[in-house]
Amino acid sequence: MIKSGFIDYVKIYCSSGKGGAGSAHLRREKFVPKGGPDGGDGGRGGHIIIRGNKNMWTLLHLHYKRHFRAEHGSPGGKQQSTGANGKDIIIDVPLGTIVKDAETNEFVLEITEDQEEKILLRGGRGGLGNVNFKTSTNQTPRYAQPGEPMLEGNFIFELKLLADVGLVGFPNAGKSTLLSVITAAKPKIADYPFTTLKPNLGIVKYRDFRSFVVADIPGIIEGASEGKGLGIRFLRHIERNSVLLFLIPADTNDINKDYKVLLNELKRYNPELMVKERVLAISKADLLDDELKEEIEKEINVDIPYVFISSVANKGLTELKDLLWKKINQEVE
Repeated sequence: MIKSGFIDYVKIYCSSGKGGAGSAHLRREKFVPKGGPDGGDGGRGGHIIIRGNKNMWTLLHLHYKRHFRAEHGSPGGKQQSTGANGKDIIIDVPLGTIVKDAETNEFVLEITEDQEEKILLRGGRGGLGNVNFKTSTNQTPRYAQPGEPMLEGNFIFELKLLADVGLVGFPNAGKSTLLSVITAAKPKIADYPFTTLKPNLGIVKYRDFRSFVVADIPGIIEGASEGKGLGIRFLRHIERNSVLLFLIPADTNDINKDYKVLLNELKRYNPELMVKERVLAISKADLLDDELKEEIEKEINVDIPYVFISSVANKGLTELKDLLWKKINQEVE
């Protein structure tokens, strides 16, 4: 039973249509006893086509329908009549969807733009009718080509959210609260770990009517890259983010240690994440007075820019947006 409307991984079966057979018909009319061949070509089998849809954000619709079969092409007819093509099947998916071969796990295609269409399985070509084989030495060929066979296979559809900034932090670090304050998103918020059980997207309004997208994923725990906690199920969603925003609360025992644990989990999951721009936000800064804040700053030993913020008190959020915007647009000096 699906407890959430968010589905980011499904396995489905697809088959294209086979091509229609060519016709071996010979023309026979009342006063034309030897009219010769007039068999038409068979129609093309239907394709399986994947199409991007910007209004979709989940693969839930594929969870309930997991078999897609395109129509077969119709056979050719007499009087050089070409058979009808089989109807294509178009599968709409959210932007950021990748398709893999379920047997080999090999990458097949990726959809990142609205209305972008890519053929997953081509329909078989229709066979040629006997009229195509008529020659000076073979005036009445009595054979035609069969249509090409269909293609089929099992495929894995994975959704990787498209966002500019990905929020990275331990459970109950305040990621959902931050998202709710700087965007119009309304994620579930409570004072216990793993409140967020699905990714949330929010649009941050920036200066001069500009904006960028932030994605909040369920909290990471040590060993997440090996499947602990909610594991790697949601780590794929930060692979497409251009900037990673690490969120660590000010009341943690060791900010440097927490940052290294988070960074290590990302590295073990996918080393390519290490080349992404990173920013550290130290949350719950409203709990700090100036003296304590200075002491924490002296102890911080990270190689990325950081800022103190408070989502509740609305402190440091403007500075955070400025820093993220510069990182997104690679304007950092």
